Amino acid sequence: EMVDVLIGRGIDMLFAIGGDGTLRGALAICEELARRGQPIAVVGIPKTIDNDLLWTDRTFGFDTAVSNARMALEAAHAEAEAAWNGVGLVKLMGRHSGFIAALATLASGDVNFCLVPEVPFTLEGRGGFLDALEQRLKLRRHALIAVAEGAGQDLIPSAEPQKSDASGNLRLKDIGVFLRDQIRSHFQRIGWPVDVKYIDPSYIIRSLPATSLDSEFCLALGQHAVHAAMAGCTGIMIGFWNYRFVHVPLELAVGRRKSLSYRDEAWQRVLDTTGQPISLVGEK
Repeated sequence: EMVDVLIGRGIDMLFAIGGDGTLRGALAICEELARRGQPIAVVGIPKTIDNDLLWTDRTFGFDTAVSNARMALEAAHAEAEAAWNGVGLVKLMGRHSGFIAALATLASGDVNFCLVPEVPFTLEGRGGFLDALEQRLKLRRHALIAVAEGAGQDLIPSAEPQKSDASGNLRLKDIGVFLRDQIRSHFQRIGWPVDVKYIDPSYIIRSLPATSLDSEFCLALGQHAVHAAMAGCTGIMIGFWNYRFVHVPLELAVGRRKSLSYRDEAWQRVLDTTGQPISLVGEK
C-alpha cells in the first residue's frame, strides 16, 4: 500500500527518518520497489536517542538526550547531597542499549551506580547492588544512581507474561519504581533511615529543543541523504563512521542492535567514573 501511494503521487525519493523500526520498514518498501522495478530512491536517516544503530558512531537525537539526562542527574544529585543517607535515583531511556545512561554518567561525573541492560546485576547478597549501595552510604552518606529503563528486567516479579506493543517490542516492567521500593525496604529492614528521591524524566529528555551539536549533525545527515538520492542511490542509510559520512546498506544497518559491552572502553570509563564494583552480582 505504501508503494502504491508513492507511485500514485509521483514521489521518486523517500527519506525514512528514524530508528531500527523505521529503517526496517524502509527496507521492506525498498524490496517491494525493486520487485516492481520502480526507480524510486529510499534513503534512511538515523534518528534515535538510543544510539543503537549499527555502522554509525552516533545518531541524531542522542546528544540532546544525553544533555537533558545530565540535567536530571544533577537535580537528583543535589537532592541526595541535601539529605542524610540521601539517594537520588534517575530512570533514563534505553530499552536494550544503555548508551544514554552510560554517557550521561560520564558527562555528570557524580553518578555512583550506572545500571544498564547489557550488564546483569542482582539485588541481594554480598556484592549485590543493595550491599554496594549500603557500603557507599556508610562512606559518604549520599548516592546517585542512573538506571536505564531496560535494566534488571529479570529481577522484577510478574504474575503475567510480558506483552508486546504495536511495534512488536516487549512492554518493559518499571525498573525505576521497583528499585525505589527495594531500596526503601532494604534499609528499613536494617534500621537505616534513607531519603530516596526518584526522578523519571521520561519523554522530557527527547522532547526539548535539539542541542547545537545535534542540530548541525541533523542538517549534515539531511544534506548527504539528498545528495545520495539525487545521485540515484537507494536502499542505504547515511552513517557517520570514523568522522566521515558514509552510505550503509539498510540490510547492515538493521541486521542487529548496537549495544554496550563490559569489554568496551566506554563501559570501563563508566566503572572508573562511578567507582562501582566491576560486578554487582551478589554471592548467595
